[in-house]
Amino acid sequence: MENRQTASTGTCLIAGCGYTGARLARRLAGRGPVLALVRSQASAAALTTALAAELTPELSAGGLQVQALDLDAPGAFEPPRDLESVLYLAPPPGQGEGDPRFQRFLAGLGGVRPKVLVYLSTTGVYGDAQGQAVDEATPPAPGDAAGRRRLAAEQAAFAWGAERGVRGVALRVAGIYGPGRLPLERLRSGEPVLRPEDSGPGNRIQVEDLVAACLAALDRPVAGAVNVTDGDPRSIGAFLELVARLAGLPAPRRVTLAEARRELSPGMLAFLQASRKVLNRRLVEDLGVTLRYADPETGVRESLREMGLISTAGR
Repeated sequence: MENRQTASTGTCLIAGCGYTGARLARRLAGRGPVLALVRSQASAAALTTALAAELTPELSAGGLQVQALDLDAPGAFEPPRDLESVLYLAPPPGQGEGDPRFQRFLAGLGGVRPKVLVYLSTTGVYGDAQGQAVDEATPPAPGDAAGRRRLAAEQAAFAWGAERGVRGVALRVAGIYGPGRLPLERLRSGEPVLRPEDSGPGNRIQVEDLVAACLAALDRPVAGAVNVTDGDPRSIGAFLELVARLAGLPAPRRVTLAEARRELSPGMLAFLQASRKVLNRRLVEDLGVTLRYADPETGVRESLREMGLISTAGR
Protein backbone atom coordinates (compact mmCIF):
# COMPACT_ATOMS: atom_id res chain seq x y z
CA MET A 1 0.00 0.00 0.00
CA GLU A 2 1.22 3.50 -0.85
CA ASN A 3 1.05 5.80 2.15
CA ARG A 4 -0.51 9.16 1.40
CA GLN A 5 2.14 11.76 0.65
CA THR A 6 1.66 15.49 0.98
CA ALA A 7 3.13 18.02 -1.40
CA SER A 8 5.89 20.21 0.01
CA THR A 9 6.95 23.74 -0.82
CA GLY A 10 10.18 23.53 1.20
CA THR A 11 13.30 21.49 0.59
CA CYS A 12 13.69 17.95 1.89
CA LEU A 13 17.34 17.17 2.65
CA ILE A 14 18.57 13.56 2.53
CA ALA A 15 21.98 13.23 4.18
CA GLY A 16 23.71 9.99 3.29
CA CYS A 17 21.92 9.22 0.03
CA GLY A 18 23.10 5.65 -0.58
CA TYR A 19 21.19 2.40 -0.99
CA THR A 20 18.05 3.49 0.87
CA GLY A 21 18.44 7.22 0.26
CA ALA A 22 18.49 6.88 -3.54
CA ARG A 23 15.14 5.11 -3.42
CA LEU A 24 13.82 7.79 -1.12
CA ALA A 25 14.95 10.52 -3.49
CA ARG A 26 13.06 8.87 -6.35
CA ARG A 27 9.89 8.72 -4.27
CA LEU A 28 10.22 12.29 -3.02
CA ALA A 29 10.83 13.75 -6.47
CA GLY A 30 7.74 15.64 -7.49
CA ARG A 31 6.62 16.42 -3.96
CA GLY A 32 8.92 19.42 -3.73
CA PRO A 33 12.61 20.33 -3.88
CA VAL A 34 15.00 17.57 -2.76
CA LEU A 35 18.68 17.96 -1.87
CA ALA A 36 20.60 14.67 -1.66
CA LEU A 37 23.98 14.73 0.10
CA VAL A 38 26.62 12.11 -0.71
CA ARG A 39 30.21 11.80 0.45
CA SER A 40 32.22 12.38 -2.73
CA GLN A 41 32.05 14.02 -6.14
CA ALA A 42 32.23 10.57 -7.74
CA SER A 43 29.20 9.41 -5.75
CA ALA A 44 27.37 12.62 -6.65
CA ALA A 45 28.01 12.08 -10.36
CA ALA A 46 26.92 8.43 -10.19
CA LEU A 47 23.71 9.23 -8.31
CA THR A 48 22.87 12.13 -10.62
CA THR A 49 23.29 9.88 -13.65
CA ALA A 50 21.20 7.09 -12.12
CA LEU A 51 18.36 9.38 -11.09
CA ALA A 52 18.33 11.15 -14.45
CA ALA A 53 17.97 7.78 -16.19
CA GLU A 54 15.07 6.70 -13.99
CA LEU A 55 13.03 9.87 -13.52
CA THR A 56 10.95 11.72 -16.07
CA PRO A 57 12.40 15.01 -17.31
CA GLU A 58 9.64 16.83 -15.41
CA LEU A 59 10.63 15.27 -12.09
CA SER A 60 14.35 15.63 -12.76
CA ALA A 61 13.84 19.31 -13.41
CA GLY A 62 11.56 19.76 -10.43
CA GLY A 63 14.26 20.62 -7.94
CA LEU A 64 16.13 17.34 -7.33
CA GLN A 65 19.78 18.22 -6.64
CA VAL A 66 22.76 16.09 -5.59
CA GLN A 67 25.67 17.61 -3.68
CA ALA A 68 28.93 16.16 -2.33
CA LEU A 69 29.63 16.80 1.36
CA ASP A 70 32.24 14.93 3.38
CA LEU A 71 30.96 15.07 6.96
CA ASP A 72 34.38 14.02 8.26
CA ALA A 73 36.11 17.03 6.72
CA PRO A 74 35.90 20.62 7.87
CA GLY A 75 34.17 22.89 5.44
CA ALA A 76 31.23 25.19 5.02
CA PHE A 77 27.79 23.78 4.40
CA GLU A 78 25.05 26.13 3.32
CA PRO A 79 21.70 24.50 4.12
CA PRO A 80 18.72 25.55 2.01
CA ARG A 81 16.93 28.52 3.52
CA ASP A 82 13.60 26.87 2.80
CA LEU A 83 14.63 23.64 4.56
CA GLU A 84 11.46 21.86 5.62
CA SER A 85 12.54 18.32 6.52
CA VAL A 86 15.74 16.36 7.12
CA LEU A 87 16.35 12.64 6.72
CA TYR A 88 19.76 11.66 8.12
CA LEU A 89 20.86 8.24 6.84
CA ALA A 90 24.65 8.46 7.11
CA PRO A 91 26.30 5.85 9.39
CA PRO A 92 28.49 6.84 12.33
CA PRO A 93 32.27 6.41 12.22
CA GLY A 94 33.65 2.95 12.82
CA GLN A 95 35.18 3.79 16.18
CA GLY A 96 34.56 5.83 19.30
CA GLU A 97 31.50 6.16 21.50
CA GLY A 98 29.78 9.06 19.75
CA ASP A 99 29.00 10.30 16.24
CA PRO A 100 31.04 13.43 15.51
CA ARG A 101 29.97 13.52 11.86
CA PHE A 102 26.31 13.81 12.88
CA GLN A 103 27.21 16.51 15.39
CA ARG A 104 29.11 18.35 12.63
CA PHE A 105 26.09 18.06 10.35
CA LEU A 106 23.73 19.46 12.99
CA ALA A 107 26.09 22.35 13.65
CA GLY A 108 26.19 23.03 9.91
CA LEU A 109 22.44 23.56 9.84
CA GLY A 110 23.02 26.73 11.84
CA GLY A 111 19.86 28.65 12.54
CA VAL A 112 17.75 26.88 9.93
CA ARG A 113 14.77 25.24 11.59
CA PRO A 114 13.06 22.41 9.67
CA LYS A 115 9.72 20.98 10.71
CA VAL A 116 11.06 17.47 11.25
CA LEU A 117 14.37 15.63 11.67
CA VAL A 118 14.29 11.89 10.95
CA TYR A 119 17.38 9.95 12.07
CA LEU A 120 17.89 6.37 10.87
CA SER A 121 19.11 4.38 13.85
CA THR A 122 19.27 0.63 14.44
CA THR A 123 17.57 -2.03 16.53
CA GLY A 124 21.09 -2.74 17.79
CA VAL A 125 20.50 -0.10 20.47
CA TYR A 126 18.51 -2.75 22.37
CA GLY A 127 21.51 -5.06 22.65
CA ASP A 128 21.08 -8.76 23.36
CA ALA A 129 17.65 -9.31 24.91
CA GLN A 130 18.20 -13.10 25.12
CA GLY A 131 15.33 -13.74 22.73
CA GLN A 132 12.80 -11.59 24.58
CA ALA A 133 10.47 -9.12 22.89
CA VAL A 134 11.44 -5.44 22.89
CA ASP A 135 9.48 -2.35 21.91
CA GLU A 136 10.10 1.37 22.02
CA ALA A 137 9.42 1.45 25.77
CA THR A 138 12.24 -1.04 26.40
CA PRO A 139 15.29 0.81 27.78
CA PRO A 140 18.12 0.69 25.24
CA ALA A 141 21.08 -1.42 26.34
CA PRO A 142 23.58 -1.54 23.47
CA GLY A 143 26.17 -4.24 23.98
CA ASP A 144 28.87 -2.83 21.73
CA ALA A 145 30.38 0.47 20.66
CA ALA A 146 28.44 0.49 17.39
CA GLY A 147 25.15 0.41 19.27
CA ARG A 148 26.34 3.07 21.69
CA ARG A 149 27.29 5.35 18.80
CA ARG A 150 23.79 5.01 17.38
CA LEU A 151 22.16 5.66 20.73
CA ALA A 152 24.32 8.75 21.26
CA ALA A 153 23.24 10.05 17.85
CA GLU A 154 19.57 9.42 18.67
CA GLN A 155 19.95 11.43 21.86
CA ALA A 156 21.72 14.23 19.98
CA ALA A 157 18.90 14.35 17.43
CA PHE A 158 16.23 14.58 20.13
CA ALA A 159 18.16 17.22 22.08
CA TRP A 160 18.75 19.31 18.96
CA GLY A 161 15.08 19.13 18.06
CA ALA A 162 13.88 19.95 21.57
CA GLU A 163 16.04 23.09 21.67
CA ARG A 164 14.55 24.33 18.39
CA GLY A 165 10.99 23.06 18.51
CA VAL A 166 11.69 20.54 15.74
CA ARG A 167 9.86 17.22 15.73
CA GLY A 168 12.41 14.43 16.07
CA VAL A 169 11.97 10.81 14.96
CA ALA A 170 14.49 7.98 15.39
CA LEU A 171 13.67 5.04 13.14
CA ARG A 172 15.27 1.99 14.74
CA VAL A 173 15.85 -0.11 11.66
CA ALA A 174 16.36 -3.86 11.57
CA GLY A 175 18.61 -5.58 9.02
CA ILE A 176 17.87 -4.16 5.56
CA TYR A 177 17.49 -6.48 2.60
CA GLY A 178 16.34 -5.96 -0.97
CA PRO A 179 17.65 -5.99 -4.53
CA GLY A 180 21.43 -6.11 -4.37
CA ARG A 181 21.25 -6.64 -0.61
CA LEU A 182 20.67 -10.38 -0.36
CA PRO A 183 23.24 -12.70 1.27
CA LEU A 184 23.98 -14.52 -1.98
CA GLU A 185 27.78 -14.40 -1.70
CA ARG A 186 27.57 -15.58 1.87
CA LEU A 187 25.60 -18.59 0.68
CA ARG A 188 27.94 -19.24 -2.24
CA SER A 189 30.97 -19.17 0.05
CA GLY A 190 29.46 -21.86 2.27
CA GLU A 191 29.60 -19.83 5.48
CA PRO A 192 27.83 -21.80 8.23
CA VAL A 193 25.00 -20.63 10.48
CA LEU A 194 23.89 -21.75 13.91
CA ARG A 195 21.59 -24.73 14.19
CA PRO A 196 17.97 -23.94 15.16
CA GLU A 197 18.37 -24.92 18.83
CA ASP A 198 21.21 -22.40 19.21
CA SER A 199 19.46 -19.64 17.24
CA GLY A 200 17.29 -16.81 18.49
CA PRO A 201 14.75 -14.64 16.67
CA GLY A 202 15.93 -12.34 13.90
CA ASN A 203 14.64 -9.01 12.61
CA ARG A 204 14.73 -7.47 9.13
CA ILE A 205 12.97 -5.06 6.78
CA GLN A 206 12.66 -4.95 3.00
CA VAL A 207 14.04 -1.68 1.65
CA GLU A 208 10.76 -0.54 0.06
CA ASP A 209 8.99 -0.92 3.41
CA LEU A 210 11.79 1.10 5.00
CA VAL A 211 11.25 3.83 2.41
CA ALA A 212 7.54 3.80 3.25
CA ALA A 213 8.42 4.24 6.94
CA CYS A 214 10.65 7.22 6.14
CA LEU A 215 7.91 8.89 4.11
CA ALA A 216 5.38 8.29 6.86
CA ALA A 217 7.78 9.76 9.45
CA LEU A 218 7.88 12.95 7.37
CA ASP A 219 4.11 13.19 7.04
CA ARG A 220 2.67 11.87 10.29
CA PRO A 221 2.79 13.93 13.53
CA VAL A 222 4.78 11.20 15.30
CA ALA A 223 7.85 11.81 17.46
CA GLY A 224 10.33 9.66 19.35
CA ALA A 225 11.62 6.19 18.55
CA VAL A 226 9.87 3.86 16.12
CA ASN A 227 10.99 0.30 15.39
CA VAL A 228 11.14 -0.55 11.69
CA THR A 229 10.93 -4.31 11.18
CA ASP A 230 8.62 -6.61 9.28
CA GLY A 231 7.52 -8.43 12.45
CA ASP A 232 8.66 -11.83 11.17
CA PRO A 233 10.91 -13.30 13.90
CA ARG A 234 12.55 -16.11 11.92
CA SER A 235 16.22 -16.57 12.74
CA ILE A 236 19.11 -15.47 10.56
CA GLY A 237 19.70 -19.10 9.64
CA ALA A 238 16.08 -19.59 8.61
CA PHE A 239 16.20 -16.43 6.50
CA LEU A 240 19.37 -17.65 4.77
CA GLU A 241 17.68 -20.97 4.04
CA LEU A 242 14.76 -19.08 2.50
CA VAL A 243 17.06 -17.03 0.28
CA ALA A 244 18.98 -20.15 -0.76
CA ARG A 245 15.80 -21.98 -1.73
CA LEU A 246 14.41 -19.11 -3.79
CA ALA A 247 17.76 -18.32 -5.45
CA GLY A 248 18.51 -21.95 -6.26
CA LEU A 249 21.60 -22.10 -4.05
CA PRO A 250 22.72 -24.77 -1.55
CA ALA A 251 21.27 -24.32 1.92
CA PRO A 252 23.74 -23.03 4.52
CA ARG A 253 25.48 -25.56 6.68
CA ARG A 254 24.13 -25.67 10.25
CA VAL A 255 26.67 -25.91 13.08
CA THR A 256 26.59 -26.06 16.85
CA LEU A 257 27.59 -23.08 18.96
CA ALA A 258 30.89 -24.80 19.81
CA GLU A 259 31.66 -25.34 16.10
CA ALA A 260 30.72 -21.74 15.30
CA ARG A 261 33.23 -20.49 17.87
CA ARG A 262 35.96 -22.32 15.95
CA GLU A 263 34.84 -21.36 12.42
CA LEU A 264 33.44 -17.84 12.63
CA SER A 265 35.01 -14.51 13.48
CA PRO A 266 34.17 -13.07 16.92
CA GLY A 267 32.23 -10.25 15.25
CA MET A 268 30.08 -12.60 13.15
CA LEU A 269 29.51 -14.89 16.10
CA ALA A 270 28.38 -11.97 18.26
CA PHE A 271 26.02 -10.88 15.47
CA LEU A 272 24.49 -14.34 15.19
CA GLN A 273 24.10 -14.68 18.96
CA ALA A 274 22.53 -11.28 19.67
CA SER A 275 18.91 -12.23 20.11
CA ARG A 276 15.81 -10.07 20.37
CA LYS A 277 12.30 -10.05 18.96
CA VAL A 278 11.62 -6.47 17.89
CA LEU A 279 7.95 -5.46 17.91
CA ASN A 280 6.60 -3.03 15.32
CA ARG A 281 3.28 -1.77 16.73
CA ARG A 282 4.23 1.93 16.42
CA LEU A 283 5.30 1.43 12.80
CA VAL A 284 1.94 -0.06 11.86
CA GLU A 285 -0.42 1.87 14.14
CA ASP A 286 1.21 5.26 14.74
CA LEU A 287 3.00 5.71 11.42
CA GLY A 288 0.22 3.90 9.57
CA VAL A 289 2.57 1.83 7.41
CA THR A 290 1.00 -1.17 5.69
CA LEU A 291 3.92 -3.49 5.06
CA ARG A 292 4.13 -4.81 1.50
CA TYR A 293 6.65 -7.45 2.56
CA ALA A 294 5.59 -8.59 6.02
CA ASP A 295 6.29 -12.09 4.67
CA PRO A 296 10.02 -12.27 3.85
CA GLU A 297 9.35 -14.85 1.15
CA THR A 298 7.45 -12.21 -0.84
CA GLY A 299 10.19 -9.66 -0.18
CA VAL A 300 12.98 -11.98 -1.28
CA ARG A 301 11.08 -13.02 -4.43
CA GLU A 302 10.54 -9.40 -5.40
CA SER A 303 14.20 -8.59 -4.71
CA LEU A 304 15.36 -11.45 -6.94
CA ARG A 305 12.92 -10.35 -9.63
CA GLU A 306 14.30 -6.80 -9.59
CA MET A 307 17.82 -8.21 -9.82
CA GLY A 308 16.85 -10.21 -12.89
CA LEU A 309 17.40 -13.50 -11.07
CA ILE A 310 13.83 -14.69 -10.77
CA SER A 311 14.18 -16.97 -13.77
CA THR A 312 16.78 -19.00 -11.85
CA ALA A 313 14.97 -18.84 -8.51
CA GLY A 314 13.49 -21.92 -6.93
CA ARG A 315 9.78 -22.28 -6.43
